[in-house]
Amino acid sequence: MAFVVTDNCILCKYTDCVEVCPVDCFHEGPNFLVIDPDECIDCTLCEPECPAGAIFADDDLSGDQVVFIDINAELSRKWPVITEQKDPLPEAEKWDGVENKLPHLER
Repeated sequence: MAFVVTDNCILCKYTDCVEVCPVDCFHEGPNFLVIDPDECIDCTLCEPECPAGAIFADDDLSGDQVVFIDINAELSRKWPVITEQKDPLPEAEKWDGVENKLPHLER
């Protein structure tokens, strides 16, 4: 089992989760974070830290969010590791809770 960043992180990119990760498995893209499934040790520390509620165990994903397992795996191999908390995106509050944001994901 690994944890997965899902749809609600897109266009928000809160990084509170990054600060608590003991193995630096988060990777940062332009408007989204992902978790490297090969690095994640399933410690559960990141899940409650996400203000957007966008992190889930892979076996707890709803049907429409399962696609994020592959997205996290793919993009974690392309994007750089992030280890320090940064400010969220400027319009994070506006986008938090908006559904179906996958078309806005910048790769």
